[in-house]
Amino acid sequence: MTRMALHAAAALVALGLLTGRSEPVAAQVATGTIRGHVRLEGPAPANPIIRMGADPRCAAAARTQGARPVQQLVLRAADGGLANAFVDVQGSFPATPVPTTPVQINQQGCVFAPRVIGARAGQMLQVRNGDMTVHNVHSVSNKGNDFNTSQPVTGMTSRFALKSAETMLRLKCDIHSWMVAYVGIVTHPYFAVSDAAGSFQIVNVPVGTYTIRAWHERYGLATRKVQVKAGAVVSLDFSYEGTEKPPAASVRDLVLPAGLSTIQIAAAD
Repeated sequence: MTRMALHAAAALVALGLLTGRSEPVAAQVATGTIRGHVRLEGPAPANPIIRMGADPRCAAAARTQGARPVQQLVLRAADGGLANAFVDVQGSFPATPVPTTPVQINQQGCVFAPRVIGARAGQMLQVRNGDMTVHNVHSVSNKGNDFNTSQPVTGMTSRFALKSAETMLRLKCDIHSWMVAYVGIVTHPYFAVSDAAGSFQIVNVPVGTYTIRAWHERYGLATRKVQVKAGAVVSLDFSYEGTEKPPAASVRDLVLPAGLSTIQIAAAD
């Protein structure tokens, strides 16, 4: 063995002692970033007003906001950016630790906020009642993520284990039928939710060619293909025309108080 090879072997042994590992140290996986926008090309439909008069405390909370509350089905920026689209990478990936910090949703002003979030299978979901009225957290699941809990006290917090991947888990409040939220549950960390400008970013994606999926509660699913390269940022845009309708099998009714028509909500399984 040459002197250079001896030095290299000694360095590997030393590294193993420092890290507490007896096996060879695995090479770091090359990764890249996916960055893009979700857009609505057509005009945004009017979001229906929520009539909270059935619960005086909800109605009082709405008055303090200075504007009539609406179902935030479609939030479109001036340039077409579409908020609340769940975007995730399709594929199988090496196992990574599930975050010990729960994802959080608040019951505030008699609505769920945020309306759309992402989470890992195995992570905890935390829901807090921030209102001066009783609420309920009821999941609608086809993947075993079932729970139904009352939250009668202001400040009460409940935690739920998200057991299985599901797109999308729907949350509702049985007491206030207008309340709805969605949780995209995946087995890996490569997901995002588009912000108010329609922007999203997914970092540290292993190098490869993938199908990227976007889900929106009004416009359903869209897919694109991308190639992720080491150390690079790949741009990706999703566009909805505004005429898309989710598959009939994945549409559920959201029942609103008297005086409002029923709205069709996408809840892809």
